Amino acid sequence: MSNEPTETAGTDDPTDDDLSIQTDVSESVTDHGPTGATGTVVRSDAINVWYNDDQALKDITMEIPENRVTAMIGPSGCGKSTFLRCINRMNDRIDAARVEGDLYLRGKNVYDSDVDPVALRRRVGMVFQKPNPFPKSIYDNVAYGLEIQDVEGDYDEIVERSLKRAALWDEVKDQLDSSGLDLSGGQQQRLCIARAIAPDPEILLMDEPASALDPVATSQIEDLIDELAEEYTVVIVTHNMQQAARISDKTAVFLTGGELVEFGDTQKIFENPESQRVEDYITGKFG
Repeated sequence: MSNEPTETAGTDDPTDDDLSIQTDVSESVTDHGPTGATGTVVRSDAINVWYNDDQALKDITMEIPENRVTAMIGPSGCGKSTFLRCINRMNDRIDAARVEGDLYLRGKNVYDSDVDPVALRRRVGMVFQKPNPFPKSIYDNVAYGLEIQDVEGDYDEIVERSLKRAALWDEVKDQLDSSGLDLSGGQQQRLCIARAIAPDPEILLMDEPASALDPVATSQIEDLIDELAEEYTVVIVTHNMQQAARISDKTAVFLTGGELVEFGDTQKIFENPESQRVEDYITGKFG
């Protein structure tokens, strides 16, 4: 049985409070410069997470490189999504969750007492498993996060730029006043990506963003992720190992018990892993 709680943030119609949390992705933690290896933007040091008495993550230490795609793979309940939520402190919103250890964003521990979690989420955008456009127009879906954060600038320009970055502009430019709920599933997910990147975050977290989509829409999302990595650091959770092999630069393999068993270059992980457990998982002997 999985130790991870059911994630509902991406599946239900959000309340106003949920909207502010999900789109708060601009400025926050002071930039202290990268720490650890050159190009490291996120570093975790012995992160442990419990849900009540069940331990979901055990001593997770890793460095996530800047402007690269890092994939997290592993069987259900191994802690992938829990770790993703550590980066933007979404676990804070789960009463049963307890986090120990340190997680640094450009050298600043995001669990320090002086860090505002909502401000952190302005810098770390998130896209959920199931597309969750707001019951608003396409334009207002993208502009919502800008409005609640009092972001200055030309909203028309920012909305257009965000939709272009999300590879959606050409499909919706003549229907910006139409409801985001009228779009197809793949279009809705790209709309959610546009919404997440509109305030220009540094990091984009994606929790199985294509799992609810058909193969054509999935291919579009994968192509988009590759393009987004030119401007953002992308961290994606996926159950699809072929997808991880196609789109990521680095791969982290989490296995049962909340352990990070191996982390490294994607090609090496899939072609010549150091761990026999990882090889067995990748070749389908378990999981």
